[in-house]
Amino acid sequence: MLYYLLYQVLARVDALSFLRVFRYPSMRILAAAITALVLSFLIGPWFIERLRSRQIGQQIRDDGPKTHKKKAGTPTMGGALILFCLVVSVLLWCDLSNRFVLLALVVSVAFGAIGFADDYNKVTKKNTKGVSGKTRLALEFLIAGGALAYLFLSDTMPPELRTELQLPFTNFYEVSPTLSAWMYILFGAFVVVGTANAVNLTDGLDGLAIGPTIINAGTFLVFAYLAGVETTILTRSGGEQVLAEYLNIAHIPGVVELAVFCAALFGAGIGFLWYNTYPASVFMGDVGSLSLGGAIGMLAVLTKNELVLVLVGGLFLIEALSVMIQVGSFKTRGKRVFKMAPIHHHFELKGWEEPKIIVRFWLISILFALLALGTLKLR
Repeated sequence: MLYYLLYQVLARVDALSFLRVFRYPSMRILAAAITALVLSFLIGPWFIERLRSRQIGQQIRDDGPKTHKKKAGTPTMGGALILFCLVVSVLLWCDLSNRFVLLALVVSVAFGAIGFADDYNKVTKKNTKGVSGKTRLALEFLIAGGALAYLFLSDTMPPELRTELQLPFTNFYEVSPTLSAWMYILFGAFVVVGTANAVNLTDGLDGLAIGPTIINAGTFLVFAYLAGVETTILTRSGGEQVLAEYLNIAHIPGVVELAVFCAALFGAGIGFLWYNTYPASVFMGDVGSLSLGGAIGMLAVLTKNELVLVLVGGLFLIEALSVMIQVGSFKTRGKRVFKMAPIHHHFELKGWEEPKIIVRFWLISILFALLALGTLKLR
């Protein structure tokens, strides 16, 4: 890994002492984003062509919008490209002894593996069902629950923070609800699994899911950096405080390394959007949506922003709620609230052009992210 080589080894040579700059997360944040982005541009065309030559194409639901029929056969499973660029960049630029990074990476890859199996089933069997919903959920909860149990049982998270929740718009050091160990593990697993499936539901239009994912990655980059950086500032009383304490958010030693992970996710996401923007040359598939959603969910848990995720990932929440409302209404009243769920299909059937829906949903995601960042000041 380049972090170890450049800083831990080469930087000890006097002539190469300038390489010590890579001990700073800010430099590696920039390097991780650029690496993932450039790698995506370099191998993207080859990867998409391989998918096309192997006839790994998207299967379109019979009950979906008729305008989607023209998308049948578009290469899918492009999320593997995102995951590859993310993993390579993280391995190169992150401190791999950092357990926060390892947990986020393992969950992302594991959820991606579930999505890969789901996509593979759809492609080989030429249907849109894939792995059964119960099996998929069971595997997701097993992985997320295992990660949360490890987080609680290990010394990764400071003991005083393990089961505490950080409320938006409040001072963490004055108001921080505490759950029991098992309740927190279950709650955290629900956050991760729920986010993964919300992103999966959002992935119905070209670029619709990857856009908000990029925005989420950038937002959590800020949260992780502020929560973990050891920079101190002078207080009015003449004392010193780390930046997180000054902002009244949880200070989590070591979590700053997740900012580098977020940068890699940000770069990989932008690289994929180049090919996924309307009209898409490739779809991410479940391998992409589940891995990205799992990553975002873990970032929320590891930075103690489980509840702030409601704002950061507000668009994903809206998409998921639209499905739950639709199903609940149909089962109890026999009536539909929307023309089709998730809600982006509702607007399609109302006659909105696909690019208009996508851009407007991106704008909504940006507004949610700005509101989430605003909680840093309004505490």
